Amino acid sequence: MPAGEKPGLVSKCPTCGKRVATESLAAHPHFPFCSRRCRLADLDRWFTEDYVVPGDAPGEEPGEG
Repeated sequence: MPAGEKPGLVSKCPTCGKRVATESLAAHPHFPFCSRRCRLADLDRWFTEDYVVPGDAPGEEPGEG
């Protein structure tokens, strides 16, 4: 931790990789993202199915497909 920095939440933005540090979630509502823009870019990737959770499609029996 850099000198003079208070302990708290520290992360790397999942979208751009920028370091994000905050004292509390109330102080930084976009955490773990660095900004609203990065948070919405991540949400868009889910909506456009760039991100998917692996598994069987709904209604399929395991082994079908």
